[in-house]
Amino acid sequence: MLSPDYPYRIQGLRVNRREVLRYAFVAGVGLVAIPLIGCGKDEEEARATLTAVATAVPPSGSFDSDGVKIHYETFGEGYPIILIHGFTANLDVNWLGPNWVEAIKPMRRVVVLDCRGHGESDKPHEPEAYGNENMAGDVLRLMDYLGIEKADIFGYSMGSGITCYLLANHRERLTSAIMAGIGDRFVLGPADEVRSNDMAEAMLAEDPSQITNSMARNFRAIAEAIPGNDLEALAACAMRAREPVDAAALGAVDIPVLLINGGKDDVMGTADELVAAIPRATQVIIADADHLVVFDPLAREPALSFLKRQQEEA
Repeated sequence: MLSPDYPYRIQGLRVNRREVLRYAFVAGVGLVAIPLIGCGKDEEEARATLTAVATAVPPSGSFDSDGVKIHYETFGEGYPIILIHGFTANLDVNWLGPNWVEAIKPMRRVVVLDCRGHGESDKPHEPEAYGNENMAGDVLRLMDYLGIEKADIFGYSMGSGITCYLLANHRERLTSAIMAGIGDRFVLGPADEVRSNDMAEAMLAEDPSQITNSMARNFRAIAEAIPGNDLEALAACAMRAREPVDAAALGAVDIPVLLINGGKDDVMGTADELVAAIPRATQVIIADADHLVVFDPLAREPALSFLKRQQEEA
């Protein structure tokens, strides 16, 4: 068993296991949400009516998503936005801790979920339980459960892959989308089985110091540092995490899409082809950010401005 102080390198920063979570959260500490002006009362009521939430459904809890328990939480009022976290994380690590929910709540009803295999949701150990269709299906079934016809969506890393699949296959359920920490090689394929196998093997390795793939070793360190993670479930998820999305289908997407990426992201690489494939997509690059761009304070303003603009144009 490794000491909690066993050192890892994460994006060039040498940290120990006790520091991994602190590193992930540090970018969000002390952030103040940008004051935002809401749309008119009539517009707010019209949008709220379109996506009314069933009164019998609790604002937070869990529901059955085709046999898998999915944990969710909701905050605030108004037009809904669904936040989908990254691999090995959960709704607390990705959205609550860094204050994203607090920042978005003044302008949206915020819905966050623990993806299957993560957080307080069920954690199947079979790879066939994961993949784009099943994980995007959880999002759609959560929307149905909450009585949400359409919503904005915001995904990070793995969550961006799920968002991209929804754009390609279920764009009628979305009104706008934000994808952070996303790259061409992750969603446009072909599927990278070698990389998926390396990640899965890293999750199952008895001795993390023997993991030769540095990126996979970093993700193993983060996975171990987050309480409640099930490494076998994460390995199964990793085996299906990189399923390509049809670029031609993205060409039919007719809603606004924002990509926020780090200029130093060596996990996902660039997203130029993805931006070109989506007609109304724009990209903001945070020059000095790496794959943890969603934890960078500079990512906050473009995301909130984008959401505010969609609200004003509704």
